[in-house]
Formats: sequence, structure tokens, C-alpha cells
Amino acid sequence: MRSHQAPRTRRGFGLLGATVLAAALLALAGCGPRGGTATQTAAKVGKGEITVHQINFILQQQRGLRPEQADAASRQVLDRLIDQELAVQKADALDLDRDPRVLQSLEAARREVLARAYADKVAEGAAKPTAEEIARYYADKPELFSQRRIYSLQELTVQATPAQAQALREQMARVASPGELVEYLRSQGLPFSANQAVRAAEQIPLPLLSALARMKDGQATLVPTPQGVNVLLLSGSRSEPVSEEQARPAIEQFLLNDRKRQLIEADRKALREATKIEYYGAFAQPAPGAASAAAAQAPAAAPTVPAAPAAPASAVGADDVARGLGVKR
Repeated sequence: MRSHQAPRTRRGFGLLGATVLAAALLALAGCGPRGGTATQTAAKVGKGEITVHQINFILQQQRGLRPEQADAASRQVLDRLIDQELAVQKADALDLDRDPRVLQSLEAARREVLARAYADKVAEGAAKPTAEEIARYYADKPELFSQRRIYSLQELTVQATPAQAQALREQMARVASPGELVEYLRSQGLPFSANQAVRAAEQIPLPLLSALARMKDGQATLVPTPQGVNVLLLSGSRSEPVSEEQARPAIEQFLLNDRKRQLIEADRKALREATKIEYYGAFAQPAPGAASAAAAQAPAAAPTVPAAPAAPASAVGADDVARGLGVKR
């Protein structure tokens, strides 16, 4: 029989929601075989068992789950855990836990969980942003909040060498319309693809958003890419601001997450400096371009967001702003 410890409440789930769900799950556990003894066992599967704590742990990781959904959701989770337990028992019977590849995977998972738990422990020291800091961030990002716009964009993704990209940049000052630009690309034999999209401010990477916010309708800008450049033409825009009250929850979470990231990075740097690290074999010499690779992996100055259709003004709220800030809800 497998023994399980009750998991700690996951940060971000909400203590009240976790408490309500836990109570609902304990009720679902029902009574023991003697008709009055509470049990933490949800199901027995062969020689193993599934506990309420296992179900509760998985439910706590499901964002947006309401307490009234606990009954149906817990039974779905239980069914999945039963299938998993059946597979685990068969794997044990086949001694798959002795397979070298399985052992490596188990050890890798263990190391990942421990490293992440330590990072979470370090991040607990991050101070919650003050009301003044939130207000300052709101004021410092007018293009995302008080002067928020919906942008109608035409995009040309061009494959070009650095020299061709520079020539295209110079040509941009001479063309009078997107049609002329397309003719130029064809005359130069530059492969390109065209796309049209409507993007709200929170759906645009902040560095690019800063440039778009300064543009007038009809203007264009070039964005370098690994394969060439992207030509963005602002064909139109409209103003749809977001109030500080709407933005406050997302800004608070973004600033807190950023402080956690900084704490983790500082701690990681300190650990490296305090520990002797030696490289051997092919790793004894730094790889070519290691500095540029490290820079590419460094966190961006501002979070990026996935491209998606813009939301109507009436639907803009904390969740929309959160996506723009890179905040996970």
C-alpha cells in the first residue's frame, strides 16, 4: 500500500478556495466501512489506494475552479488517478522502475521538483508592491493603460540579409504606399509573407508597443528578426483606455513576480560564486558564442504576449492587462 502525505496549499490558489475545496473533498470521502468513521481513502485499487489528499493536490493546481465544481471535478480526477494507479501497478510488476531510462527520468523529475521548491522558497522573500509603486507603474506605462489603443496592423515578414535589410530600411523613406513596398520586395527577389491583424495594446510586446504608441496612422516601422525584418504598417487605431482600478490587480501581480524573479536570479548568482565549479572534457573550453547565447536567454526588459484578436472595450479588465504583462492567472 502506498502512503501519501497531505500536500501544502499551492501559492496562488487562494487559502479560502483551498479550504472550501478541501472541506468538500473530505465530505466526498464519505464514511468508513463501519458507518461513522471518516476516511481519507477515496478508492482502493488492487493493493493500492487513492487518497483524498491526492485528489485535493491536483484540484488545487486547476486555476479558476469554483467550490461548487469540486464534486464533479474531484470524480474526474479520481478516475484519472485510478487509471494511473493501474498503470503504475503493472509497471511495478514488470520491474520497469529498474529500467535505466526510467531511473534517469525519475531522478530528473526529483531534481526538478527540489530545485523548483528551493526557488519558490527564495521567492517567498519578495515584498508585496505598495499602492504607490502600483500607481507609479500605471503612470509610467500610458501606452498600456491611460493611452491604450487598439491597433490595426499590416505586417510583412521579409527574409533578408543584414545588407538587404538596411537597403529596405532606406527604401521605406521613399515609398508612398504598401503597394509600392511590395513591388520593391518583388523587384529585389526578397521572399515575404503578408498578414493583417487587430491587436490591443496588451497583446503587443512592450518594447514594440512603445514604438507603435509614437506612430500615427499610415506610418510604418521595421523590426529586426533572425531571418530578416518585419515591416509593420499602422493602418489605423482607436483609443480605449484602461483605468488604474482595472489595471491594479495585474500590475500588482506583475511587479511581485518580477521581484521574485530578481531574488531567484540573485540567489542563483550567489550560489555560483560561492561554489567551486569545474568543467571537464569537451566542456572545459567555453563554447563559441557563449556570451551571445547567454544574452539571448536573459529575461527580456519587458514581457511579451501571444498574438490574439483584440477584446472589445467592454471586456477589458484585469485579465486582459495581465496577459499583456505576462502574468499567469
